[in-house]
Amino acid sequence: MDEEEAGCKYLIPGLERGLQLLLLFSRQHRELSFTELHRLIDIPKATAYRVVQTLEHLGFLQRNPRNNTFALGINVLRLGFEYISGLDVVQAGQPVIEQLRDGSQCSSHLAIRDGADVIYVARVSAAGATINQVSVGTRLPAHSTSLGRMLLTGVDRAEFERIYPQATLPAGGTVSDRESLWRMVQEDRARGYVIGESFYRHGISSIVYPVFNREQKVTAVVSIMVPVDEIPAARRERLQEQVRDAAGTISGFLGAPLY
Repeated sequence: MDEEEAGCKYLIPGLERGLQLLLLFSRQHRELSFTELHRLIDIPKATAYRVVQTLEHLGFLQRNPRNNTFALGINVLRLGFEYISGLDVVQAGQPVIEQLRDGSQCSSHLAIRDGADVIYVARVSAAGATINQVSVGTRLPAHSTSLGRMLLTGVDRAEFERIYPQATLPAGGTVSDRESLWRMVQEDRARGYVIGESFYRHGISSIVYPVFNREQKVTAVVSIMVPVDEIPAARRERLQEQVRDAAGTISGFLGAPLY
């Protein structure tokens, strides 16, 4: 008897059938009648009925009384959200920014805010990238970077003034006074993203979108670095879409509400 056969000896048939039944639900099959469930799963009708009743009783299936169909219940969602909401932003984001890099052909980053600084917590370089890359752990002033501006959209006025207690901002950024930065951040918040063209470094553009947590607060940002003064109009919309989707995916992993 090989290892696989030995492992099969200890399977619990009822649990296996219940999980197989739950796996029948998908984007294409959000609701299924009992007849459809029985047709899709190869078990006796009486057994299928008991499995469905058990899953409904435990909250893993819910019945629609109008048409007598079943959909996944709240306990399935709770299991998923309790797991993903515990994921670290880097753990959740690293594979996503790798996919973003592959799709956009641009170096991609994930960053968080610590006080008045942006910290890069994950990064992947585009193939053949020749521009100087930031490394994980690099700190940059939030007021002088596109990533920082997007991260600042998550703070209210009181916290903003605690971060920048002086009317004049530290040297080294394009924006020199606190009020101008505040107005810029409010415009960024209303827009929902930042496109910085030579904002921090001449000849380098970036597209930045926010990552939200389960409380719908900005917890990180996703960005791509485009090695041009201005992003070509023909590529802009597609690149924005890719960064937006990546940020949305990570937000979902962190338990952000889905709309």
